Amino acid sequence: KSETLEPRLISHSTNLFPLLIRLKRYPSEEYEVLTADGYYLSMNRIPHGKGNPRDTGMLAVLLLHGLLLDGSNWVANLPNNSLGFILADAGYDVWIGNSRGNTWSRKHQNLSIDQEEFWDFSFHEMAIYDLPALIDFILQKTGQQNLYYIGYSQGCTIALIAYSAMPQLAQKIKIFFALAPAYTLNKSKAPLAQLMFLPTDILRIVFGKKEFCLLSARLKSLTAKVCGSALIDRLCIQTLFFILGGFNEKNLNASRADVYVASFPDYTSVKNIIHWGQAVDFHLSDFFLIAFSLPQTTPPFYKVEDMTVPIALWNGGRDLVTNPQETAVLLPRLTNLLFYKYFPDWTHVDFIWGLDATQRMYAEILELMENGRCSTCVMVAPKGPS
Repeated sequence: KSETLEPRLISHSTNLFPLLIRLKRYPSEEYEVLTADGYYLSMNRIPHGKGNPRDTGMLAVLLLHGLLLDGSNWVANLPNNSLGFILADAGYDVWIGNSRGNTWSRKHQNLSIDQEEFWDFSFHEMAIYDLPALIDFILQKTGQQNLYYIGYSQGCTIALIAYSAMPQLAQKIKIFFALAPAYTLNKSKAPLAQLMFLPTDILRIVFGKKEFCLLSARLKSLTAKVCGSALIDRLCIQTLFFILGGFNEKNLNASRADVYVASFPDYTSVKNIIHWGQAVDFHLSDFFLIAFSLPQTTPPFYKVEDMTVPIALWNGGRDLVTNPQETAVLLPRLTNLLFYKYFPDWTHVDFIWGLDATQRMYAEILELMENGRCSTCVMVAPKGPS
């Protein structure tokens, strides 16, 4: 670990996310963004890197986390291995969002988290309400006309829905960078996905109808403290990432185990988990199913083909959450695919925490941002059936 204060902060802090940024001596700003349906979303900003002062002309980048994660995942590694810090040091204005219901976005204008109505949402509402609110807030604050968007896993799902359904929102995105995009999960072999496939009644009996919580905040804090020991950090990671189908042991910094455990698994609604299971049950090959909650007899669909945003996409061959077979179904439906690369050895967590992500993927993201294309990148697709 780079700072001896980190274990103490992780085990005791109720404001860990901005502390992770400040601890690395980066500037940090925190905002609350109100959605059209009354949710307050927490958003963190790293306005510039360590060595570059604020410049009003810096291009904005929005990063959005995956399922059961939060925005701190983008700054959980050391600065040279965390995409949030790398972008800031490269001269970008970095904004990190948090979807409704996670640790940092648990407020509503009229509802408390104890009410069932607060948890009446899924990834559909995150796409239709959360993402537009975050994007519009950033553009209003910076005075810019558009921004870059980087999504991971469910953060890609949300964007695919939003940019397909709302062309006016899509016009505000320069490039959509999709890291391990979750499409329908119908090919997923991860234990987490198997949990989603359980009958709705069983999920509600086990988890209720409100918050989906695998580890309480108190238990996560205790676990993070225990996992700060070098004697068991690797065991902690093995246990933690079991629900994602494992990890690449040689490509993860085990000494960061307490940081990872402090934020994963995070929280969402039981309804969101149920709707992911329904995405598998109702999947049709030509469409991307979304708004299950709308009161109509035929579930509505949005065509991914309608999304005109330039997209660069990366996926992994050992990713058991977003299986390569699923990505193979998604790719032909992307009408403006700017760049695609397949990493045969990557698991689901390598995209945000992999030790080699800086050289293998983040460098490509930076070149695509800088030039709109990547002259040094080599597009790679899987060889034969996955």
